[in-house]
Amino acid sequence: MVGADGANLGVLTVEDAVKRAEEDGLDLIEISPNAVPPVAKIMDYGKFQYEQKKKQREIKAKSHVTETKSVQVKIGTGDHDLALKASRVAGWLKEGHRVKIDLFLWGRYKYMDFNFLRERLERFMLLITEPYKIADSIKKGPKGLTTTIEYDRGGKKTTTPPSPKPSQEEKTTE
Repeated sequence: MVGADGANLGVLTVEDAVKRAEEDGLDLIEISPNAVPPVAKIMDYGKFQYEQKKKQREIKAKSHVTETKSVQVKIGTGDHDLALKASRVAGWLKEGHRVKIDLFLWGRYKYMDFNFLRERLERFMLLITEPYKIADSIKKGPKGLTTTIEYDRGGKKTTTPPSPKPSQEEKTTE
C-alpha cells in the first residue's frame, strides 16, 4: 500500500485500505494487480488517469514509424529537377525513412546498355547530400532500374563504385 504522499504504508487489508482512502478524501487505485501482494495507491482517480494518458502520449511521440518513400527519375530529367528530387530524398533520409529510387525507362530506353543506365542512376545518387547506405542493390525491374537506400548513422555517404569507363582504344575498336 502506498499513501497519498508516496510513503509506503505496508501490507493492509482491503477494508483498511478503503477506510484510509476515505479518510483522506481520495480514491484507492490498484496499480499492480499481478504483484504478490497487489500494489494499491491512495490518490485522486482523475489525476491517475491524466498521468496515464500523459505517459501514453510520450511513448507515442517517441515511437517513429519508418516508411519506404519512392522517387522516380527519368533519363531526360533536367539537372534542376534532379537536384530538387535529391533534396527531397535527403529530407526523407534525415527523417529516418527508406527511399526507393526508380530510374523509369520506357520504349527503346529499356534496351539501352545496363552499365550506361546504372551510371545515370548513380549520378543521381551522388546528388543526395545526406549520408546513406544501399539497402537493396541496383536491379533491373519491369519498369527500369531500381534501388533502395536508407540513412547511414555512421555518417559515411556510400554508393556503389562507378562502372569503369572504356578507354580510348576500346572505343576505336568497336
